[in-house]
Amino acid sequence: DNVSTRLQYCKPKPKYITFAGKMLNDLDKHWIQLKYKEPYARNEQPSWRYQYEKHGSCCQKQYKQIPYFSLALRLKDRFDLLTTLRTHHIVPGSSYTFKEIFDAVKTVTQTDPDLKCIEVTKGTPELNEIGICFTPKADSMFRCRQSETCKETGKILFRR
Repeated sequence: DNVSTRLQYCKPKPKYITFAGKMLNDLDKHWIQLKYKEPYARNEQPSWRYQYEKHGSCCQKQYKQIPYFSLALRLKDRFDLLTTLRTHHIVPGSSYTFKEIFDAVKTVTQTDPDLKCIEVTKGTPELNEIGICFTPKADSMFRCRQSETCKETGKILFRR
């Protein structure tokens, strides 16, 4: 990302190359594609392809596909968000306020995350993604601009 604007879908569109071998196994273990059945997810890799086309497109001069995903996995390991949420008594299957989730994540990032929700059941927002914003070199973080898909009032379902 860029400190002032959210970078996404930059040109030219990168060519996604389907992963195999160790990288496929690492991604499959640490960046699970929960929305898809396993054989389809491993063969077609829709979640990873989407992320690379959306965000990787904006740093393709600096990071080709494998270094981009290697960096993403290293950054993920810096912030064990599931453990952080559990430490703050936020567990899958229950609902929490925006502030409870936001503040728990901020204890490890020390800066504002971007909470993203989807509405699976009408009127019930569900936590879908937690964004942590990094400089292009990934050497420091900065405050994320909120995508405003989660309401700051009411409850948000946390389902793993």
